[in-house]
Amino acid sequence: MTLPRRLLIANRGEIACRILRTAKRLGIETVAVYSDADAKAQHVHQADYAQRIGAAPARESYLDIEAILSAAAECGADALHPGYGFLSENADFADACAARGIVFVGPPPAAIRAMGSKSAAKLLMEQAGVPVTPGYHGEDQDPQRLLAEAERIGFPVLIKASAGGGGRGMRRVEDAADFFDALASCQRESVASFGDSQVLIERYLEKPRHIEIQIFADSHGRIIHLGERDCSIQRRHQKVIEEAPAPGLSQSMRTAMGEAAVQAARAVGYIGAGTVEFIVSPDGHFHFMEMNTRLQVEHPVTEMITGLDLVEWQLRVAAGEPLPLEQNAVSFTGHAIEVRLYAEDPARDFLPSIGKITEWVMPESSVAVRIDTGFARGDSITPFYDALLAKLIVHATDREQARRSMRAALESLCIIGVQTNSGFLQALLDTPSFIDADLDTHLIEREREAVSIAMASLPADFWAVAAYAWLASETLPDAPVVPPGPAGWHARHSPWRTSDAWRQSGQARRRLVLRCGIHRAELQLGLPLAAPPTQRWHGVRANPDRLDLCYAGRQWRIERELRELASNDGAGRITLLRAPMPGRITAILVSTDHPVKRGTPLLTLEAMKMEHTLVAPADGTVMRFAAEAGSQINEGTVLIEFDQQTRE
Repeated sequence: MTLPRRLLIANRGEIACRILRTAKRLGIETVAVYSDADAKAQHVHQADYAQRIGAAPARESYLDIEAILSAAAECGADALHPGYGFLSENADFADACAARGIVFVGPPPAAIRAMGSKSAAKLLMEQAGVPVTPGYHGEDQDPQRLLAEAERIGFPVLIKASAGGGGRGMRRVEDAADFFDALASCQRESVASFGDSQVLIERYLEKPRHIEIQIFADSHGRIIHLGERDCSIQRRHQKVIEEAPAPGLSQSMRTAMGEAAVQAARAVGYIGAGTVEFIVSPDGHFHFMEMNTRLQVEHPVTEMITGLDLVEWQLRVAAGEPLPLEQNAVSFTGHAIEVRLYAEDPARDFLPSIGKITEWVMPESSVAVRIDTGFARGDSITPFYDALLAKLIVHATDREQARRSMRAALESLCIIGVQTNSGFLQALLDTPSFIDADLDTHLIEREREAVSIAMASLPADFWAVAAYAWLASETLPDAPVVPPGPAGWHARHSPWRTSDAWRQSGQARRRLVLRCGIHRAELQLGLPLAAPPTQRWHGVRANPDRLDLCYAGRQWRIERELRELASNDGAGRITLLRAPMPGRITAILVSTDHPVKRGTPLLTLEAMKMEHTLVAPADGTVMRFAAEAGSQINEGTVLIEFDQQTRE
């Protein structure tokens, strides 16, 4: 067999662009598919051909099997790569490709089915002698039966969507009193993300590490592994930082985990790229968690330390070629770290951030710094898909050098228009736990205070940069402001447009009072103001009294203080709770005219493939819900009228 002539990529965003790169290098023609929301997306621009497959919601486009296969037939694609997410682990989709004579770049449908259900996969692994986490993986989904199994296992437990992945449909439950609410929430999110409400129950392991093994198998019976990745740094069960190799593992454990992963793949007749995920307890025992029958988001760290292109391997294996290496020929060099840059606001409990990207500057790519992204300046983040903006990957001779390189890469980026988690990532990389490689899935919670302090702090020269950017923006309020070039910023503009408070005699001075979040500075400026030495900033003037400043890799909103605003600390008051983003109301959790305590969940909203909960801002009473369950609402829509309890 030969490599495909024309490859359709049934995905979007950074993974579609990443697959495109390899396909083009191999001389394979590429076809992008897109929804109405992605008509101008980067993967559409970069492909040789593009086919529309439906409306913006994923279920009407990227999850529509018939629409994708029709696009493949129309453009004459002879192979299809599913990427990750969407239909990548859908056995029916793989079957449908085969029925149309299209090569599915992935494992056999039987292997997908065997691993597609977490419950069935664990039973199969037990039979194959692979260690699994104690739990309940049965078909009986009666809530009372599930509670009984949780009590048998012992709290705390994890409820996990059997068809799930990416942290969706997963809840930690501390005791029986919270079990049914957590179960219902887990099942709602599972149905929304995977179309299946079945769950499993597992013992919750304290301070576990999440370590996964990259495996590869060909159609000639050879199965090898390409080492491990540590994916312990997680928020809400979603990976945030990944690295390879996993620090602190003994060679004997690496060998044992690699052999177990190969054994797991062999048990299901696997072909192609896959990942076997393990939970590792502090005593050194590891347990099978799940097998992902696709390429992982974090595959670049494996590529960086092995020098291999895993997408090329996928394409060659799908074409019937044998694996190019034996197990003993696989070698590893240095250390790699990947961070996931999301469009989200850490200050608002990591709510996804939606909007148009007005400024986009990425670190310079090199052999040691890699950026995988599907966005550019002028693109928009919509509420329909995952909020992943980019993956930054660095490679160095050792872990500490890689950590420092990643910090520098994050500080050099600039994104304006949407909030990002860049500052959060920088703070995580600076925590003592991360520096010392004291890794487990609770690191973020353990270092919460240190991370919060770091994120709330301003860089030492922040106000100097802010003042200069503010004054420079006044000359061209509608244009982006950048650090001055060799000739000086003001030299390129008319003196009649400057804001230097010129006067005939005496030194020009100006008073400027600026706020940034909780910080305030009253600045007495001698003019003209010298440019700060740093070049790591950009600014966009939103209106006469606000500037969005990107500095040290983070976006800061700076506002000019015109006057002190009066505050009202009156007794009781009606508070309007608004939708933080567009989405669909999935459940109303309390009744009206019923007193609730501060923090009580009131309503759940599904947006960007996740379920978000609105809670009571104080002790009080819900007077009215302004929308019903099932309603599709826009950002800013009033959802709840809340009567805040009168203070004594």
